[in-house]
Formats: sequence, C-alpha cells, structure tokens
Amino acid sequence: MPYNNLREFITELEKNNELKRINVELSPELELTEIADRVCKKNGPAILFERICGYNIPVLMNAFGSEKRMKLALSTDDFRSVSERILDLLDKKVTLNLIDKIKMISEMKHIADAFPSEVNEAPCQEIIIENPSFHAFPIIKCWPKDGGKYITFPLVFTIDPETGIQNCGIYRMQIYDETTAGMHWHIHKGGAQHYRKYEAVNKRMPVSVAVGADPVVTFCGALPLPENIDEMLIAGLIRGKGIKLVKSKTNDILVPAEAEIIFEGYIEPFERRLEGPFGDHTGFYSLEGDFPVFHLKCITHRKNPIYQATVVGRPPMEDCYIGMAIEQLFLPVIQKQLPEIVDMHMPFAGVFHNLILVSIKKNYPGQARKVMHAIWGTGQAMFSKVIIVVDNDINLRDYNEVCWKVLNNIEPERDMEFVKGPLDELNYASSQSLYGSKVGIDATRKFKEEGFSRQLPDEIKMDKIIINKINQLWNQFDF
Repeated sequence: MPYNNLREFITELEKNNELKRINVELSPELELTEIADRVCKKNGPAILFERICGYNIPVLMNAFGSEKRMKLALSTDDFRSVSERILDLLDKKVTLNLIDKIKMISEMKHIADAFPSEVNEAPCQEIIIENPSFHAFPIIKCWPKDGGKYITFPLVFTIDPETGIQNCGIYRMQIYDETTAGMHWHIHKGGAQHYRKYEAVNKRMPVSVAVGADPVVTFCGALPLPENIDEMLIAGLIRGKGIKLVKSKTNDILVPAEAEIIFEGYIEPFERRLEGPFGDHTGFYSLEGDFPVFHLKCITHRKNPIYQATVVGRPPMEDCYIGMAIEQLFLPVIQKQLPEIVDMHMPFAGVFHNLILVSIKKNYPGQARKVMHAIWGTGQAMFSKVIIVVDNDINLRDYNEVCWKVLNNIEPERDMEFVKGPLDELNYASSQSLYGSKVGIDATRKFKEEGFSRQLPDEIKMDKIIINKINQLWNQFDF
C-alpha cells in the first residue's frame, strides 16, 4: 500500500528495523553530515535526529540510502514492476489537460486513477507563518567549504506560463538570510526552462518548495522525465493512487497536501546572486556561480513538522540508491526505443553522468555505435561522458567481469568513438562549461565488417560433466 505521507514511511522503516533514532544533541552544521556519511557508506539505516541544537524540529536523513529502503519507499519488490504503467503514460503522451483526462478514463482507468486531485484543506497548512524566516528550521551545512547552509532535499514546484503544466525538481537552495535563498537549477532543467519564459516577458515567477513529502513524491522529483509530463502524475502511477494537492497560500501552485513544510515565494527576472561552493555528488566542491534568488513570502507546515535532508558527496551516498532505482525503473522505457539493449547500469563511482555500461544483443556491424548515439540523444543521458557497450553475456554489475571482457575486446584506435555535445554543469574536466567531448567504447566482439579479420579465441570454460561431479563431492573437501 502506498504511504500517504512521510510519517507513514518512517513508521514502516522502523517496523522493518531500517530506522535509527538519535537522541544525542547535535549541531545542524557539519555534525549531521559526518554521521549520515559514515552510516550510508556502511549501508546503515535511515536516521531520525531528534535533538538538534537550537531547534525542536527533528531531522530525517538517509531515508533512501539502501536498495531495501528504496523498495520500501516505492512499495515494490522489483523496481521494474511499475515500468509498464509509466510506459503506458509516455506512449499515450497524457497531459493534465482536462479533455485528455476525460478521453483516457474509459480505456486507461489506472492512469485516470493516478491523476492528482485538489483539496481545500491540508495537513501541510495546519500552521501558517506570514512573517517567515528560514532560520526557524534546522537547515544543514553539509561540508566545511560550503557557501552556507543548504536546503538539500527541496521539491521545487514551478508552472510553465505558456502551458500551465507544473514541474517539480530537486534543486539545492543556499540560505542567504532569513528570507532569501539561491535557486541552483542547471540550464537544462525544467525549472530553469520555466524561468527563461518568465524572463522573456519580464515577469516575476511564483515558486513553492515542499520539504518532507511522501517517499514516492520525493522520488519523482528526481526523475528525468520528458518535457510536459507532470511528476505528480507519475507519482500517482507508481503509488496506484493519485496525489492530493493543495493550492499554495500566496500563489496558484499546487503542492503535496501531506508534505511537512512548504516554503512559498517568488523569483524576480534577471536577478542573480553568487551561490556556492557546495560539496556535490561528484565528491568535489561545485564552484561558485551566479544563480536566481528565491524570495520567501510565507511558510506553512504541519504541527510538529519533520525536516527531511540529504547529504551528497563522494559515493556511495543516499542519492546513489535513488539513481539505482531510476536506472532499473526506466530500463524498459529505453528498451522500447532500443530493443537490442539487454541491460544498462550506472556505477555509483560514475556519479550518474560520467559512465554508462550497456549490454546489447548484437546482430550487425556498427550496432554498438548506433546504441551510443541513441543514448546521447535521449533526455539527460545526453550528458554521459563515457558509454561502454558490451555483449549480452556480460553481467554489468560484476566489475571484474566487465573490466576483463572490455580490456580483452577493445583495440583502442578502432573501437573508441569521440563526439562533442552537451555536458552536465558539474563536469569540471571539460575545457569549458556545459559543452565538450564524450567517448563511446565499443567493447563488443567484432564482425569482420568492423575491421576484425582474425579468429576470435574461445573463452576458457570447464567441462560441465566435471563441474557437476565436483559439485557433488565439494562438501567432502575441507575448504
């Protein structure tokens, strides 16, 4: 059953021995990060810090920091089990337009049931603060050289001024003072696209930020969805039940009714302020840069709210497990376009955009290169700095096997494909920001048409009769 809110998820975590309560008084500056980092790297539990110096608000961290907790968050034993519902939506190109909704009800009831609904009263608005301050909440400073405290797990809601469709993304927010914060959205993200439209007409942009929503809603804020697909509709599909939304008090943006905290405000066109540095998911500090400024107008929250935060840094961290779920959830979506793909994997050390491993069922010369270019042309996969394509008999999660087969199969001059194109803003190795070179490595077994005229050697394998015989005798040996 889906969780209605974060509190129900916390209860489920505790029931499954996946939550640790900490009653020692700790500072939100650096101390919570040090504990969460150690726990995550040991594959430890979610943490609820119950005593924060100067605050009476508990802080939840590492809630998604394992494969088991990600499956609990999505109420599934198999990440791919929910993919078919998402495929239905993307195939039909469903929008939140009312006419589309009515057309879909009879033929796709599960999608109709997943549409969000608006309510007039909501737990997230139990308390309304009209003279707001960020300083009332235990917002964390993660790493010593960070530019300040950051809201690290905000669900940032914006509205496309042309289509009226909402976008939800997770963009860190640096706290400047009581009522202003940096809005760190990259140029390729949905929120930034909306902002450019507001700037084009020199108009103030309304923004609402939710913290501590139910786990599926929070997860969907991280999804790399096509343009004009509302994340709250995807959340409803995953949950099997539509999300309840409520209108913000100071703007027309709809926010999750069951969230813990809502920060309402706006961003002025063309206003920028220096943001950063920030200890990022690459394991290095992202550099300072000029970003838009969020102005806080109102705060609403539940009674006795819970503040949810995350920390990123050298992997593995909590965000790695979110990425792992996305990888498996969207594999069937990619296979719909590229049926030769057997599996895809983004190793944690590749921090999402640095390395993608792909296994394919190869049927013709040049197929590995065709797959590389198709991936570079697909959504946020365009940022992939290195793509390695291997044959379908390789386990992508066995890195010893991958290295062994790749290094035996490649002839570097022949098998490396260099291209240029968009890069992630956090790629600091390129000569310039946002644009540079990428490489694809064809590590599949080669056809003669691909310039390979030698005989392929056989892989060393033991005779099956011998394997079975030794299996029967194995317990007699003292190993």
